[in-house]
Amino acid sequence: MTVATAKANSKHNIAIAQARDYVSIRESKAGIQQFDKIPPASIHGTSTPQDLNLAVLGIGADAWDMITRAPRPAELRPFRAIQGKTHKAVSTPGDLLFHIRSDRRDMCFEFEKQLQSQLGDAVKLVDETVGFRYWDGRDLLGFVDGTANPTGKAIPVSTLVAEEDSAGAGGSYVVVQKYVHDLSNWQALSIDKQEAIIGRSKLDNLELDDAADDQQKPHKQLATVTDAEGNEHAILRDNMPFGSPASGEFGTYFIGYSRRLWVIERMLERMFIGDHPGLHDRILDFSRPLTGTTFFAPSAETLASLDPDS
Repeated sequence: MTVATAKANSKHNIAIAQARDYVSIRESKAGIQQFDKIPPASIHGTSTPQDLNLAVLGIGADAWDMITRAPRPAELRPFRAIQGKTHKAVSTPGDLLFHIRSDRRDMCFEFEKQLQSQLGDAVKLVDETVGFRYWDGRDLLGFVDGTANPTGKAIPVSTLVAEEDSAGAGGSYVVVQKYVHDLSNWQALSIDKQEAIIGRSKLDNLELDDAADDQQKPHKQLATVTDAEGNEHAILRDNMPFGSPASGEFGTYFIGYSRRLWVIERMLERMFIGDHPGLHDRILDFSRPLTGTTFFAPSAETLASLDPDS
């Protein structure tokens, strides 16, 4: 499998659908085996003559058994809502995730149009978001996003399920959340206060010192997850800004790929509940999640092995 990172000018289409007719989805090449030649996550971007760099099919926990009739990956479960003292990570429904990325907006449009045409009434679209690259890879808050992403050989180690789970081997857990930003109040903060919340300098993206254990921690510190032995576990963030000034709704679409679902779940708990409880991630005072859904993106080999007639 080819391992690649996001291209500089990528455009994203993210569509989430609920299943209406499992049989039709299984029989549809767009639903299952249309993807058997397309690697399973942004870590497997492929360049084609048509400039389509990426297409991901993710399947939700409630739909996995009916659509695939294959053993379920060990950690696949619905997104768990998290209620902090001040903010809540909501859980929203979704059976299928389509994450489409290209250097060309028309390719994203055409690929999604063909998917919808082939799936027809078998699915109901519940969310569609068009993302874009902002400046030099920054979010709409003005900070560089994805700085802590793994690189090189660390990418598959952090994102692809291995021999520990044969049902999920070669695939990746995908968690998505659609955050809207309160830019007016965010921009009213001084640069120093913004940097203290993020944990990095705004202009040159330098990492600031960690806070002491009993103090309010910045986003970059709360988003770092370690296990009981002190080993740090990375995820791959393929986040993209979305929205328009005229609509008044804009923000960041979080797309996290991970070898282990618990890593993303732990990260979100640290953000919404805090470390310690009550000391939540202050970025949430300016960013509110509208959605929260978990999927599993099977490997191309797994998709190719599925029998729609079984």
